[in-house]
Amino acid sequence: MAQRKKIIPDTIKSSLVTTAGLLIKTGKGPDELLGDLFHEVQRQRIYPDGKTFVDLVPKKRAKLIADEYRLTSKDPLFDLTEFVGRHFYDLSTTVHKKDDLVLDPDRTIDEHIAMLWSHLERRNRVTRGSLISLPYTYIVPGGRFNEQFYWDSYFIMLGLAAKGDYKTIEAMIKNYAYMIRKFGFIPTANRTYFASRSQPPFFAAMIQLLAKKKGKRIYIEYLPYLLAEYRFWMNGRSKLSKAEHKAYRRVVELPTGVRLNRFYDDKTTPRPESLLEDTTTAEESQERIADRLFLHLRAAAESGWDFSSRWFMDPKDIRTIHTVDILPVDLNCLLYQLETTISEAYRLLVQPLLARRYKFEAEKRVRGIQRYMWNESEGFFGDYNFHHQSLTDSLSLAGVFPLYVGIATNEQAQLVADKLKKDFLKSGGLISTLENTGQQWDAPNGWAPLQWVAIEGLRRYGHNELADEIKKRWLAVNEKVFDSKHKMIEKYDVVNESGIGGGGEYPLQDGFGWTNGVYAALKAE
Repeated sequence: MAQRKKIIPDTIKSSLVTTAGLLIKTGKGPDELLGDLFHEVQRQRIYPDGKTFVDLVPKKRAKLIADEYRLTSKDPLFDLTEFVGRHFYDLSTTVHKKDDLVLDPDRTIDEHIAMLWSHLERRNRVTRGSLISLPYTYIVPGGRFNEQFYWDSYFIMLGLAAKGDYKTIEAMIKNYAYMIRKFGFIPTANRTYFASRSQPPFFAAMIQLLAKKKGKRIYIEYLPYLLAEYRFWMNGRSKLSKAEHKAYRRVVELPTGVRLNRFYDDKTTPRPESLLEDTTTAEESQERIADRLFLHLRAAAESGWDFSSRWFMDPKDIRTIHTVDILPVDLNCLLYQLETTISEAYRLLVQPLLARRYKFEAEKRVRGIQRYMWNESEGFFGDYNFHHQSLTDSLSLAGVFPLYVGIATNEQAQLVADKLKKDFLKSGGLISTLENTGQQWDAPNGWAPLQWVAIEGLRRYGHNELADEIKKRWLAVNEKVFDSKHKMIEKYDVVNESGIGGGGEYPLQDGFGWTNGVYAALKAE
């Protein structure tokens, strides 16, 4: 008689992944494990997109493959493409294979998005190659992005909330709680090569979103993780007095004593997923120290705005990037949101001293943002270069974040609204910056998360007519491209007729998580 296979409940499987993941140290990235083989594959561009190779899974231990490469690559007949094909496999065509998306011209955009949620869902309970296991189900952005990306996830959650899927929202938040326990912070995504940097800190916003459904007890439940997230961003405060420019990791102390934050990375090597691009930039910037340049590039990747003239001294030239010299207005607004969320959690716990402490930190941050990041002549918020002790020349949609979190005055909100209407509003929504550089986070591109932040920020101050106009134009460009291509794409050209975004280091991606989320949330209002 055949023995019946025992079925293990999902809850137990998730617990096992959590326990094992916390005990087992995360492995090195593929650039460290594969050495010369990795560099040669990326240098020769065996794959058009550098992210392809770092996401492949070795069929045996990476060290054995690297040793075999060192021996066999000396053969004059050695074929690198054949060698890689023999020793690595693609998760997206094997373990995580999904049926091909059928682009049905009769399907409505709402039906397409509803179908995409299951197509973009992943469950990865085993670490394979660079992909780190997570205990719970998650939604990926799509295209080349087959991981649970940090700030993408919040905007994906907005769409899940619109259809009432709080189960998946909570599963993704639990994955972040797990990553905070494992790493001490939330990495860019669950990949080994992302374990040195984070992304814009939307974790507090995720908790607030879940609390709308499950009540404010959620603040208390996730308080330890909110605190850990905060410690990560503020790490090094005690070392500032002896640090150059009073800047250490992600914290900077300004002459007035106020502490604000910047994007950073804990490594100063080329990004593994963009090794060829980074090394080419360094080779073309001979007057700059390579590891410092790599740090600026990595920090821009942590910002999520990779890349934008926001971070360049010369708006047209990525070789002038200086991200870690800049205190970004959006980052500091999100950290204000984190501080006030922690304060509220302590208030609910009836811990008035701790509640006041974090409220005081939030108020200090507001004073810093108001003093250093308000551009009086432009009537707009901007980023602050603490090396030059002046605002940068770049105006971007990061300037609407003070409205989004509610720290602008009514007068400032009016001026920001006027500026958006005059300079940023185009036929398809809001452009990301006023510079057209070929970088993907510049004009003529518009991005779903920035449209959402602007719309919500304007509504918070009663500028509903402008918010509704942005919403109408953004939904219209989404629908126009869908009608012609039957796709939801990563970014849109909000200026020109086609509506199809471009620029950047890789081809335009479709799928696409945060576009679907913001569209669904705006339509559901």
